[in-house]
This record gives sequence, structure tokens and C-alpha cells, in this order.
Amino acid sequence: MLAFAEIGAGDRVADIRPGAGYFTRLFARSVGETGKVYAFVPNRTMARENGPADALVAAYPNVVRVNGSLDAMTFDEPLDVVFMSQEYHDFHIPAFGVDVARMNAAVFAALKPGGIFVVIDHAGRAGTTNTEVGTLHRIEGAFLKAEVVRAGFVFDGESTAVANAADDRTINVFEPVIRGRTDQFVYRFRKPG
Repeated sequence: MLAFAEIGAGDRVADIRPGAGYFTRLFARSVGETGKVYAFVPNRTMARENGPADALVAAYPNVVRVNGSLDAMTFDEPLDVVFMSQEYHDFHIPAFGVDVARMNAAVFAALKPGGIFVVIDHAGRAGTTNTEVGTLHRIEGAFLKAEVVRAGFVFDGESTAVANAADDRTINVFEPVIRGRTDQFVYRFRKPG
């Protein structure tokens, strides 16, 4: 994932909803002392997610916690990479209150020209668009791709590192029979410039 996201020394990276910080830890080591990782925690979930983000800040001097609205996120410098793992579909759930088009525009604005937006998510079946985000926690890859491209991004590649053809995509991703083994897509989008 680090190679696919083209993350290297000195980069500025935002990890959107870092959770326990699996990727944040990898990013912090990869960007090194001259880089910075922003652990972005949405206002809506900060009561439960600021604690784990603050633990990352305490463990890594190049990690900074940022709170804000997903559809108006900003950072104090242009970013090289915005990374979102298994979260994008959630932002289509009405209870999150996110305008996804505005969120994608905010990501676009946060990146420097040539910057990368990487999205990993649970694959939904063809033709389901975003209709199963609340029930199965899956989103159709083609639908997500078109949405991000509408924000001005250029689709720049995909990885099959976490694909699983044995997943029929009809099961909730939290069901024990499939949890941790869902079919996932990994897309890389680039801001022109």
C-alpha cells in the first residue's frame, strides 16, 4: 500500500479516520523526520476517536491530530497524499451528515498539484451504486470512481492486493464468515498538475 500510494520521505499525508492507527504508524515511519502525518478525525466521531489519535501523536513526533468537518476539511499545508481506508462508503450513510461531493472537493483542494488520493473500500456488486452502504457496508467501485473523478481527479490506477474473488459481495462486511476477507478495491486518483 505504501508503494501504491507513492509515500516517501518528507511527504505530507492525511489519514482520514485513522482508527487504531495501523496505516498512520506505517506512514509516520515512511515520511520520516522531515514529513508529517495528519490523523484527521471528523467532528462527529471525535468523542471516541480523539483518544486513539492522541496516542498516535504521543508515539510519533511527526503525527498531528486534526478535527474538522469531512466536507470542509483543511490542513495547514498542501498535502502529497490523502488516504482513506474502508471509510468512504460510510460517508454516504445519511446519519454521517456528509456531502460527499463537497468532501471530494475538499480533498482535491487539500492536495498539491500531482497529489494522490487513495481509497480502499469493501466492494459492492455491479449496479448497486451506494444503496448498500448502510446495510452491507459496501459500495460499488465504478460508482465511487465516477464520484471522485467528478471532483476533478484523474483515475491513476488500482491494486488487487486486497481483492477476494470468493466474496460474493452479498454479506455484511461485519459477518464473521467474511470479516477481514471481503473483496476490496484500492484506487489511486491524482490531482492534475
